[in-house]
Amino acid sequence: MRFADYAKIYVTAGRGGDGSAHFRREKYVPKGGPDGGDGGKGGDIVLKGNPQLNTILDLRYKKFIKAKAGEHGAKSRKTGADGDDVILEVPLGTVAFDADSRERLGEITEDEETIVIAEGGKGGLGNWHFRSSTNQTPQFAQEGKPGEERVIELELKLIADVGLVGFPNAGKSTLLSALSEAKPKIADYPFTTLEPNLGVVKFANYRSFVMADIPGIIEEAHQGKGLGIQFLRHIERNNVLLFMVSAETDIEYEYKALLNELKSYRPDLLDKPRILAITKMDLKQGFKLEEELHFEDEIPVIPISSATGHGVDELRETLWERIQHARELESES
Repeated sequence: MRFADYAKIYVTAGRGGDGSAHFRREKYVPKGGPDGGDGGKGGDIVLKGNPQLNTILDLRYKKFIKAKAGEHGAKSRKTGADGDDVILEVPLGTVAFDADSRERLGEITEDEETIVIAEGGKGGLGNWHFRSSTNQTPQFAQEGKPGEERVIELELKLIADVGLVGFPNAGKSTLLSALSEAKPKIADYPFTTLEPNLGVVKFANYRSFVMADIPGIIEEAHQGKGLGIQFLRHIERNNVLLFMVSAETDIEYEYKALLNELKSYRPDLLDKPRILAITKMDLKQGFKLEEELHFEDEIPVIPISSATGHGVDELRETLWERIQHARELESES
């Protein structure tokens, strides 16, 4: 299935049904009073979380969405039926905004969690509500209110324990493939990954975590260059960030450049626990980590080779430790 993390939809909630202006007329009650019932409420447009989904692609092809109107009121004070709600199932991590005001309407983070993004109109009151001592035969009833009509923007932020951060061709997809059963496209050229991939990493004692590979970031991605800015928001959801830099490059320069892109996009992303993996060690002869690298921040630096398996087990265990620590902090807050 193709991945999509953005959609703009035009939604119209159902109109409320009209109230009834009816009078009771029976054989032995020739002058019965007003008994018109109320109109039913119009249907809502509702987002609902579904953990089985990982894309909002379908909504790109359902741009105009309208809920049913409520039924009109009837005699004997019968209230019209409410209009059916329209339920739009979306992946966990979906955030809804009003496109005009940019008001944040809410986000879906749990299975079957719901958000009403357009509310149906209220039904009109029947004429029996308007009877009084001075007007015992009201000839009118309320019309139903129109439902909300608005343009909604949906953004999907992947929910994963670990987010892979690196420049194109740093080996992110290869590592994801080596650690999980995910099958991302892998090739020896930049921008092989054009859309995010998720993989579940399973290992001893029934432990597992979810890892997200996003398209490679380039310098000035936070200003809209390349593909990075389109996917940087996925990093917001991750508990731990795994920076990946190829051993074939200037490691210190690339790591600092990646930090700068994240800081420029959202400074608080640097508060997340992070690990640096030096990738493609099978291609770097005579590399000595202790002597050649100097970083201002104290983070675990692990040289790995996804091709040979060197350092992969150590990396997996370190990631697990950092994830557990992040989860403990989150539960305490």
